[in-house]
Amino acid sequence: MDGPIIDVDRSSAVPLGAQLVDELRRRVLGGSLRPGDPVPSTRALASAIGISRSVVVAAYDQLAGEGYLDSRQGAVTRVAELQPRTERAADAAAAGPGTTAARSASPSVEAAPAEPRINLLPGRPSTSRVDTRSWRTAWRRAAALEIPADSPPPFGVPRLRAEIADHLRHARGLDCSPDDIVVTAGTSEALGLLASVLGRGTGRAPALAIEDPGYPSARRLFERRGVRTHPIGVDRDGFDVEALRRLPLAPDAVMVTPSHQYPLGGRLPVATRLELLAWAGAHDALVIEDDYDSEFRHLGPPLPALASLDRSGRVVLVGSLSKVLTPWIRLGYLVLPPTNSGLRDAIGASRDDEACPVPGIAQHAIAELLASGAVRRHIAVSRREYAHRRGLVLAALDGLPGAPLSGLDGGLHAVVELSDAAASAALVNRLDGEGVAVAPLSDYSAASGPGRPGIVFGYAAPSDTQLVEGLARIRGALLDRLDPAARRVDASARNPAANTTKVDLSTTRPDPVG
Repeated sequence: MDGPIIDVDRSSAVPLGAQLVDELRRRVLGGSLRPGDPVPSTRALASAIGISRSVVVAAYDQLAGEGYLDSRQGAVTRVAELQPRTERAADAAAAGPGTTAARSASPSVEAAPAEPRINLLPGRPSTSRVDTRSWRTAWRRAAALEIPADSPPPFGVPRLRAEIADHLRHARGLDCSPDDIVVTAGTSEALGLLASVLGRGTGRAPALAIEDPGYPSARRLFERRGVRTHPIGVDRDGFDVEALRRLPLAPDAVMVTPSHQYPLGGRLPVATRLELLAWAGAHDALVIEDDYDSEFRHLGPPLPALASLDRSGRVVLVGSLSKVLTPWIRLGYLVLPPTNSGLRDAIGASRDDEACPVPGIAQHAIAELLASGAVRRHIAVSRREYAHRRGLVLAALDGLPGAPLSGLDGGLHAVVELSDAAASAALVNRLDGEGVAVAPLSDYSAASGPGRPGIVFGYAAPSDTQLVEGLARIRGALLDRLDPAARRVDASARNPAANTTKVDLSTTRPDPVG
């Protein structure tokens, strides 16, 4: 029986190793290579294709790092088990859209909503590449420490604060002291701390300028704490400082996502960052920098953190390990400006009343994980994985008429903008009916009115097979808005003839020596 064919185009400018990686990925995702199937040894495949064995070794190493191949010393390299659908999700899909796998026997008890078959909601990182050995070691060492009789220090365990400061020096080029770090229970608690001290001593409700569209949970958090929010529109580069200047009264603070505007993806230029800092200095205002996923920059070098440009004690950086590792640990941090003693004292007074909510054992475990280099290695591996998945998004959705794609220069999500609210609602409803969960772009609106039409979706957490299917369904729904002629052109463009050298994998022998 014929085996899957490896296609190598020797006339292409794409390196042969990259072609080999792409082709094997395509075969796994397309089902030609199935979980558990052996792949040829590196020596055999190199000989069959006529390329250097080192090229095949590098390709296999990359595919193993991405989770496509299971490579173990002394054993045959095989196709790995990609993250399977759970039985519950499969049952829900078989039962049809909008149903659950099992319904309550009592009509008075409402059944739990079905889990989406393919969850593309933004804000979820991949945990498949977390080094579980380092993870377990870190927690084991934290558990072996002497059990204290006191609560964790108000600003966090000193070792963790030192490791976070070191991480920021390497990852963000931010030179800060451990004394500037405040450990928090994720971004929400960090913002809650800031909300508690905004406008202190003024005798009025504090005011905060926020991006529109922007981070909806942050806006709701501040408003629940009595902070008046003022939406400021964003352009292709991010926050509009000129619109901030036009406000009749200057707010007490501004919250921005300068490295990767959430959700549209703009990157605030250095000149605009300096303008924002000058405005803050002139109005004695605080700038809250939400640095939520800056470790994952896909195009161009990362710009320095806004906090690194601050010379007047105006910028507080809010960071988190939720996107870097997992939201499961609920661990974030504030980086306070070293020269703003008033802010530091106010945060300290708040922590005197409300102790640090992050358990000490968790702080020690994450400090150990950072110190071991596991987090740095995880960022490097994840960056490669996310770059590959970003490529899948671009291949599926880039260039569709009337549906511009954005947000992909960095981070873990993408945005498809649409022409009107009706088209957006129809797309979200159709995808929901097909078991694909995405977020309406209008949910991110901070101003009154319908908000921008479109969808926001994440591409980090789902498996490649789930992502490919989800993207295909998004693409199909978008293409249904086109006329038949445009669809034929699209189908033709996605199946070009290639000048290829083909190798039948069934004729090459796998062996354990590689």
